[in-house]
Amino acid sequence: MKEFRHRFLLPKIAGDGCVYLCGHSLGLQPRTAAAYVDQELKDWAELGVEGHFRAKNPWMPYHKLLSEQTAELVGAKPLEVVVMNSLTVNLHLMMVSFYRPTASKHKIVIERGAFPSDQYAVKSQIQFHGFDPATSLIELTPLRGEICLREEEIESLIERSDDIALIMMGGVNYATGQAFDMARITRAGHKKGCAVGFDLAHAAGNLNLKLHEWGPDFAVWCSYKYLNGGPGSVAGCFVHERHAQARSLPRLAGWWGHDEGSRFEMAPDFQPMSGADGWQLSNPSIVSLAVLRASMDIFREAGMDRLRAKSESLTAYLEFLLNREPSSNFSIITPREKTRRGAQVSIRIVRNGRLLCERLAAEGVLGDWREPDTFRVAPVPLYNSYHDVFRFARRFAAAIR
Repeated sequence: MKEFRHRFLLPKIAGDGCVYLCGHSLGLQPRTAAAYVDQELKDWAELGVEGHFRAKNPWMPYHKLLSEQTAELVGAKPLEVVVMNSLTVNLHLMMVSFYRPTASKHKIVIERGAFPSDQYAVKSQIQFHGFDPATSLIELTPLRGEICLREEEIESLIERSDDIALIMMGGVNYATGQAFDMARITRAGHKKGCAVGFDLAHAAGNLNLKLHEWGPDFAVWCSYKYLNGGPGSVAGCFVHERHAQARSLPRLAGWWGHDEGSRFEMAPDFQPMSGADGWQLSNPSIVSLAVLRASMDIFREAGMDRLRAKSESLTAYLEFLLNREPSSNFSIITPREKTRRGAQVSIRIVRNGRLLCERLAAEGVLGDWREPDTFRVAPVPLYNSYHDVFRFARRFAAAIR
């Protein structure tokens, strides 16, 4: 897999000696991204509005160039995925359709410590429907003395509850790096008549996903982390095939989700396209899609099976090196089992953690600090090497002492 490292541009912090373990926050730029973008700028310059139909890659159906690759990446059918909007916008659109609370079934389940944007979104949806987050939000909490959630505890809570309308969890918890058993959670939720959705911001391009097989109702993700789509890149959305023709399902409509065969007839009544495409609102940024295409072409070449195997090996190596350092000032909080973590190791630092993180960053060793005490590092298999991991562990050990 080392051949793919040279397909990305490594930051020049600390000269050429940067150790970049921050792909869980922002992935690196593919070397081909500029050429992909330049093609669209060239067509815009030479064709103007005609680029929608006459560009080398016509802009009207441009997002469909990503449909098959995206479907492969998340284990779905092309009908079930669409690249659009941003993550939280997509999450709200999905909850409009799949969070349909009633007086007796109105609660949303989320993990405590979920990414704050998810917390804000679900709480605002609860309030929008006239309920109170204090009584309608269930936050899954680890057992006393533990850091990560147990799958059996999640399943048990779902099984003994009759008032849950929606289960909306992360595929990988952003803080601890814990990867959840999405198939098991989906089965438990559907057995109780709940809608099930996942935020895959830290799972897409990281875990080997099988969304169609697992069967959640929806999933959303961003593309600027493991997918290397660039800062603020256009996001992705999955809607299971069983909802492909559910035209009566409530949704917020926009003209790009209208039946493409009659879209330009400008009729006043909305006729949604089949599948996930029917949840689109507006035409997407072609420049943003172009950068994402550059990365997704590399993903297709590399293959998620191989990437996941290397990821497991990289995190195991990092864990091994850190465990050799005798210090009471830090501990690993990410699950030790390779199936329960993504390409991330989260380190809890007892004293002076932010200072340590800033010192390493000044030396060109980039991870990610999260208050109050967590240093997150992500050895990304597409462009990180075992030597990166070794160099990080050596410098971290020196700093922690």
